[in-house]
Amino acid sequence: MFKWPGLVAALSLAIAVGLGPTSGNSREIEIIMALPAQTLTFSIAFVAEDAGFYKNEGLKVSHRFLVGVASPNAVIAGSADFTIGTGPVFLRAAAQGQRMLAIANLLDKPLVEMVLRKDAAEAAKITPGMPLAERAKALRGKTIGIQGIGSIVHAWQRLVANRAGLDVEKDVRIAPMDPPAMLPALENKGVDGYATSLPFTTQAVVQGSAVMLASAASDAPDLLPFTYGLLYTKPDTCTQNREKCARIVRALAAANRFILEKPGEALGLLRKRFDKMDPAVLATAWQVVSKAHANDIKVPVVGLDNSQKVSIEAKLLDPKDALKTFDGLYTDEFLR
Repeated sequence: MFKWPGLVAALSLAIAVGLGPTSGNSREIEIIMALPAQTLTFSIAFVAEDAGFYKNEGLKVSHRFLVGVASPNAVIAGSADFTIGTGPVFLRAAAQGQRMLAIANLLDKPLVEMVLRKDAAEAAKITPGMPLAERAKALRGKTIGIQGIGSIVHAWQRLVANRAGLDVEKDVRIAPMDPPAMLPALENKGVDGYATSLPFTTQAVVQGSAVMLASAASDAPDLLPFTYGLLYTKPDTCTQNREKCARIVRALAAANRFILEKPGEALGLLRKRFDKMDPAVLATAWQVVSKAHANDIKVPVVGLDNSQKVSIEAKLLDPKDALKTFDGLYTDEFLR
């Protein structure tokens, strides 16, 4: 298990699953996929299951939701075969000696955002044209809900505070919670704002409860391209069972193409997953999320470099511990 500075990522997972064969594949393969959250960030996995792309590859994939760094820890522990996660988490694990192997990058734009309660934003006199560094000064003394200590959400909250010149440890309080609980906590003034992925940030803005304080997709162009949807596993998974890695990449690549080519149909599938979300809110969020899916799902070295910069700027990684090279951490073998 890898540890964050001053933090320990907890893990509890004990699962067994079975799988079934499909046409063109002579042997069924079982896969457990650990996912950090039930947000639109992981649309590609939901679409792969609901549109039958897993089944087409002879896979019966079991999704298990483990918040933040608990998902990669499940892979490290051998309780899950794969996870889809972000570059900062992946690289911090490698920097701490827990080297895994990325075999695709499904999203090349970050989909993490932070919203601030409307009255707090008005008190801070935030305007739409205000630079991020000025907007972010409103975070001083605030309590921000986050999803997953050590996660990309936590890193984004700290990076934004840092860009405002704030002390990331002292000037902003955090309150870990699940995304569905964030808007009620904000409306009850239990938190002043929150950071997570779409559609939960979109929901607060569309309903008028909050304003967008910082959206990584638009407020941090210096971080593009980004490794936001890395598919990764332990290196020996692909050496001991190459077919497992080949099939999961093919299934997710097919789901990715489906999202890019038929975003409306993909949204139709996702509505069933997010049936408690206002369809108008979901559609608004999907306009952003669908465009974040990568046209080329090879792992980009520049995206890894930008991801490591996030951890350093968020002060979750000491510069002296930063990786000097990413060699051996990724492959495009299963994309050929």
